[in-house]
Amino acid sequence: MRAVEYSVTGEPEVLSLVERPLPEPGPGEVRVRIHRSGVNPTDWKSRRSDRSGVAVDPPQVPNQDGSGVVDAVGQGVEEALVGLRVWIWEAAHLRPSGGTAQEYAVVPARHVVLLPDVASFDLGACLGVPFLTAHRCLTVTEDGPTRLGPGTLEGRTVLVAGGAGAVGNAAIQLARWSDATVITTVSSPEKGHLAARAGADHVIDYKREDVVAEVRALAPHGVNTIVEVSPAVNAALDAAVLARHGSVAVYANDGGSGMELPVRPSMVPNVRWQFVLVYNAPDAWRARALEDVSAAVLDEAVRVGDDAGLPLHHYSLEQAAEAHAAVEGGAVGKVLVDVRP
Repeated sequence: MRAVEYSVTGEPEVLSLVERPLPEPGPGEVRVRIHRSGVNPTDWKSRRSDRSGVAVDPPQVPNQDGSGVVDAVGQGVEEALVGLRVWIWEAAHLRPSGGTAQEYAVVPARHVVLLPDVASFDLGACLGVPFLTAHRCLTVTEDGPTRLGPGTLEGRTVLVAGGAGAVGNAAIQLARWSDATVITTVSSPEKGHLAARAGADHVIDYKREDVVAEVRALAPHGVNTIVEVSPAVNAALDAAVLARHGSVAVYANDGGSGMELPVRPSMVPNVRWQFVLVYNAPDAWRARALEDVSAAVLDEAVRVGDDAGLPLHHYSLEQAAEAHAAVEGGAVGKVLVDVRP
């Protein structure tokens, strides 16, 4: 079978297309015939690592997210799974041969989730890292819900920084499904159109408008939850618009290497700064998140593509290096590798 791997850290060019033996699933595992492989920032950051030129042994098959059809199961796994459509989460995490940038991937059975017929393989490959991250960000607020779904965020206001990004898009869609009022910030009118298509109630262009004034006009008592992609830049702004007992969920730090925490403005209203990384988040949360994201898919409440504010960029397996370069270069939307047409 064809697979993409890297045996040394570095630029996208370290990715190579190779032939590998067809893997067999072990106890508790399933083999998935991959249709789509999703590329996330953590995929290229892992490939690049802190230093280029470091040997990776055994070679790593990249990409955490994907979708496809269960092709075989190992001992202890229900045979009924064979032939079912699934989406995959954290395929490559601590698993050198598990990434989705290959024709067949073997992963633990708990890392596959049923993909209903109403959902495309494109959508399935977009769900893992972005939607689980967004779910975590939306469920860490003091006295907030631990589950998402219709009505769970009713009466609450969510501010999504960078609503045109993949996690921002997921957060908007999940928050709207849960009946929150959603405000988002963007850097251009074009990105504003994408955030509006995702379902944001209010879109603020931070390069042309006073974000604090606009948010306070929309939410006089402040926002309950902020989904933050750039805390080094936005920390003071976030503290100025948070409601009492609100939270800032930080899942990245675009535009900076550190941040100055606004202590007094955060202390007085008893707000929370929560840092989010899905790979080592609590297991109890993960089980809830997988169920909730699956329910949103079944409800047809989450979508991908231009109409959903998340343009899709397709690459072939042979173009995996170009796909990684596109994400690393800040492509707006979601990059997918079409393992099968």
